[in-house]
Amino acid sequence: MVIEKELLEKIDKDRLPQHIAIILDGNGRWAKKRGLPRALGHKEGAKTTKKIIVAASDAGIKYLSLYAFSTENWLRPVQEVRVLMGLFYDYLAKQVSELKKNKVRFVTTGDTSRLPQKLQEEIKKTKKTTADCSKMTLNLCINYGSRQEITGAFNRMSAEGIKQTDEKTLSKYLYTASIPDPDLLIRTSGEQRVSNFMLWQLAYSEFYFSDVMWPDFREAEFYKAILDYQSRHRRFGGL
Repeated sequence: MVIEKELLEKIDKDRLPQHIAIILDGNGRWAKKRGLPRALGHKEGAKTTKKIIVAASDAGIKYLSLYAFSTENWLRPVQEVRVLMGLFYDYLAKQVSELKKNKVRFVTTGDTSRLPQKLQEEIKKTKKTTADCSKMTLNLCINYGSRQEITGAFNRMSAEGIKQTDEKTLSKYLYTASIPDPDLLIRTSGEQRVSNFMLWQLAYSEFYFSDVMWPDFREAEFYKAILDYQSRHRRFGGL
C-alpha cells in the first residue's frame, strides 16, 4: 500500500481526467494460465473491480465507466454467462449501501432489457438508491455494443422525424447523453483494440494499454495510468 500511496500523492489533482473508461480484459486468460476454470478468473476480476472503484474515488475521478459485458459476450458458454450475471447481481446487492455511503451514483450503459429479471430489478434499485450521490458516477457498461448504440440512436431520431443531424444532436440520443466523453481509456491484458466500445465517444480520448491481466490490475497500475495521462499534451486535432 506504500507504493499506491506514493503514486496517489504524485497525481496532480488539478489535471485529473474527468472521465476514465476501462475495458476489463484478461479474466479468462488469467484463469487458464493457472489451470483454473474461467469462472474463477471472473470472480477474481470482480475483486479487482471493487478495488479500482475505490481507487478512482480516492483519486478524485468524477466518472468511471467499466466495460464489463458486451453484446458479443452472449456468444460465450451459457454457464460462463450465468456466472457473470451472478457476479453483477451480487456486487449490486452487497455494495449498494457502500456506494450510497461513499456518494457514488450508479448508472448503466447498454440494453439492460435482455438481462435476467432479477438483475434488472437490482439495477433499478441501485440507480434509485444512489440517484442523489454526486462525488463520483460509476457507469457499468453491460450488454453494450457501440455500433448497436449508434444505429439505435439514428433509428430513434428517424422515428421522431429528424432527417438531418449534427454531433450535438446525435450525442443526445446515445446511452451516454448524461455523461462526458472519456478523457482516458485503459485496456488491460496487453490487447490493443477498442472492441466495439464507445466508438463515438472515444474520438479524442487518450489510450493506455496495460499488459497486466484484469485480476492482477491493482491500484498502483491504475494510478500509473493517470500519471501517464498527465504527462501527455492533448491537442484535440490541433497543435
